[in-house]
Amino acid sequence: MKLGKKLLLAAVAGATMLTTAACGNKSSNSSDSKIPTKISKKTTIVFWHGMTGVQQTTLQKLTKEFEKKNPNITVKLQNQGAYNDLQAKINSTLQSPNNLPTITQAYPGWLWNAAKNKMLTDMTPYINNKSIGWGSAAASDIKTELLDGAKINDTQYGIPFSKSIETLTYNKDLLDKYGVKVPTTMDELKTASETIYKKSKGKVVGAGFDSLANYYVLGMKNAGVDFTDKIDFAGSTSKSVLNYYADGMKKGYFRIAGSDHYLSGPFANEKVAMYIGTSAGEGFVKMGVGKKFTYGVAPRPGKYNMSQGTDIYMFNKSTAMQKAAAFLYIKFLTSKASQLTWANSTGYVPVVKSAMTDASYTKSDLKTPAIVNEAMKYTYSVPVTKNSNAAYGNLNAILQNVFTAAQKGQNVDAQIKAGKAKFDAAWKQ
Repeated sequence: MKLGKKLLLAAVAGATMLTTAACGNKSSNSSDSKIPTKISKKTTIVFWHGMTGVQQTTLQKLTKEFEKKNPNITVKLQNQGAYNDLQAKINSTLQSPNNLPTITQAYPGWLWNAAKNKMLTDMTPYINNKSIGWGSAAASDIKTELLDGAKINDTQYGIPFSKSIETLTYNKDLLDKYGVKVPTTMDELKTASETIYKKSKGKVVGAGFDSLANYYVLGMKNAGVDFTDKIDFAGSTSKSVLNYYADGMKKGYFRIAGSDHYLSGPFANEKVAMYIGTSAGEGFVKMGVGKKFTYGVAPRPGKYNMSQGTDIYMFNKSTAMQKAAAFLYIKFLTSKASQLTWANSTGYVPVVKSAMTDASYTKSDLKTPAIVNEAMKYTYSVPVTKNSNAAYGNLNAILQNVFTAAQKGQNVDAQIKAGKAKFDAAWKQ
């Protein structure tokens, strides 16, 4: 999964190798009794991340604020480039554990092998510690579904940080023109899209989904099927999900991003009336639309929404003092005040419930905050299991082949069969 629409992160050259005191004890997962109750001496922690632009400057601002409040702790922020660069750096450094940072920003799927090899720190003792943590997960105020999404093999290795969800962005002027209401279900989305396409005489496509992988995962989840290696890609439930989109492609009222990469461009140019994409991209929509028309943001049609974005993970190789200091930093980043600063500056959604409903967030000049609480009633994350990340990563290309064939008026069964072979192979690699 990617950071957000259009956040095309530039690669940062010369990523610095870690040479700080973080190369301390190779401790195992800390129990509550081993966690220092305070940071009694000067401690340096290293945080690898993939933030650029306003995300990076906001992170730097928050970090300085934390260091001022915690003078014994120094946080070394080390940008590793774009997310794929960060993932590659983590993977290569796992071969030399002493060169790993104290903490890193990551998707849980990246760290499956690290967790399997006991290289990550279980966060639960820190969460439950009343001095360093909150005393309990409930006291953290972090949305439960987001915490669950940061688990690997049911162990709380991660703490949610930069999160987004999917939203429906729509051209209010076009919907009004063609007498269409904002859809709340997938059936309504299909009907509305078909109506717009027909009434515009084919000039305006009704809708599309930026992430085809998310479309499929949530389509299956809404049909009662979790994302596991038990999915039959060519089975009846899967075909129903695939044919919903394929039929729209064949008849013209749905489209995929294709060479546009994201649908916000065609949306701003009034070539598509609605699209489902990441909530973190609204700032780009606002900029692209300007004063051409009035746009709106609504919850994603259907029951479930996709929880996307990165968490913060801690490596076992750090000293007990570094781990405690790192968790204090994580606790600070996920506090209500920090999350409001983060969300209002970057476009990500807050991970704590109290910030989601705070007026300084819900009444911002963007439209997403007002609907976030409703949109996150039922969230779902791709389960972190063996090869789930690889299977998910193959979905976009597989679905593009299926839907492109449909657009050309071809029978999609051959593409579904070929897609099944690739999908199954990804799970079994």
